[in-house]
Amino acid sequence: MATPKQSFDQQQLAIVQRVRNSGMIGSNQSPMMDDKEEEMSRSALAMFRAKEEEIERKKMEVRGKVHAYLGRVEEETKRLAEIREELEGLTDPLRKEVGIVRKKIDSVNKELKPLGQTCQRKEREYKEALDAFNEKNREKAQLVTKLMELVTESEKLRMKKLEELSKNVDTLK
Repeated sequence: MATPKQSFDQQQLAIVQRVRNSGMIGSNQSPMMDDKEEEMSRSALAMFRAKEEEIERKKMEVRGKVHAYLGRVEEETKRLAEIREELEGLTDPLRKEVGIVRKKIDSVNKELKPLGQTCQRKEREYKEALDAFNEKNREKAQLVTKLMELVTESEKLRMKKLEELSKNVDTLK
């Protein structure tokens, strides 16, 4: 992305090229004329650059003055706030104690916030652990049921085989 100064320089070069190409091109132009025109365009460009730099310097000066003024305004605002606080303190004799208690409340609030977040995090972790525990218990119950089914099926098959073997033994007698 071009800076404003680069863009300005490019615009100026384009203008110089347009002026140069707008009817001044001919077969009878001498190389001396081209050099003079180029020197004039360079000096015009240098002049434009100098003016641009001067504008930039002035802009920076104004910006510095504005920042300095804003700094003074901030200082004055702080001083006025302190004066206002002192005036309010004169009208209310317990103002100082109230301010101290408010500061303590703010301090306790600052301490409570991370503790509350910790509690919420721990509760969330507890719920997640409880959910995982319950899920594993359900899975265990399903597996125990499956095991019982398999054991029952296995016993039935074994009993059937034993009966067949028993019949075979009986037929051999």
